[in-house]
Amino acid sequence: MRVWIVFLLCLAGHARAAPETEVGANPVQVEIGEFDEAIDIIEDVVTENACLNYHCKKGKVCEVDESNTPMCVCQDPSTCPPVEGDFEHICGTDNKTYESSCHFFATKCTLEGTKKGHKLHLDYIGSCKLIEPCLDSELTEFPLRMRDWLKNVLVTLYERDEDNNLLTEKQKLRVKKIYENEKRLQAGDHSLDLLAHDFEKNYNMYIFPVHWQFGQLDQHPVDGYLTHTELAPLRAPLIPMEHCTTRFFEQCDADADKYIALEEWATCFGLKDQDVDKDLII
Repeated sequence: MRVWIVFLLCLAGHARAAPETEVGANPVQVEIGEFDEAIDIIEDVVTENACLNYHCKKGKVCEVDESNTPMCVCQDPSTCPPVEGDFEHICGTDNKTYESSCHFFATKCTLEGTKKGHKLHLDYIGSCKLIEPCLDSELTEFPLRMRDWLKNVLVTLYERDEDNNLLTEKQKLRVKKIYENEKRLQAGDHSLDLLAHDFEKNYNMYIFPVHWQFGQLDQHPVDGYLTHTELAPLRAPLIPMEHCTTRFFEQCDADADKYIALEEWATCFGLKDQDVDKDLII
């Protein structure tokens, strides 16, 4: 409407100055041409932050180029938030202590494409320290504690899952059978002999927990194999407490191809071949 008012006012002005208009010229056409050339419409364009919903993997941050196109670049370790205590420290496979996971992944990013960067992984949570070598006898004990721990983790999640956001309905049905079984070995500091006996006696209670943990780790991407990076959420907290952790997972990779398949994982935990079932990863 405002454009039309301006146009009519201009047209009225031309009517008063009619004697100056060339004979035969169309006043409307003349006015439109002058109006277009005389007025520059300037709009304030608010550019949306292209990085708002743009995801970058750990160690990288989003930046935009001159055309406001988002891209991921390596984060400068000096821009990582200050740490609050030693509990945030990370030990890398280079046996170097990093102030936090942010500092570690930012450093790893800067080494991408190099031999050193390819070999650098998060080893465990905490400052680097001497990890005692794992003896053969100790290695056979590790899965006994791990199996029992996985079972108890699931039972605890089941007990606390009031809002159905810790376990899916299918998972809860599986865990319910374990939870309600009167023969279930309660959580506690049990002897290795008792753990071995319970695994043999109540073998079926351990099948789902082993599959469940594999599914929890197989996320980036979901392809039926575990990489060193995917194992990190389980390995990193365990190593300071269980010094056989690294050797155990290395042994799980039976064909030494740097990937642990479900069959290899199940064998490590003592499951029988006929009980390996991809449908249990729910």
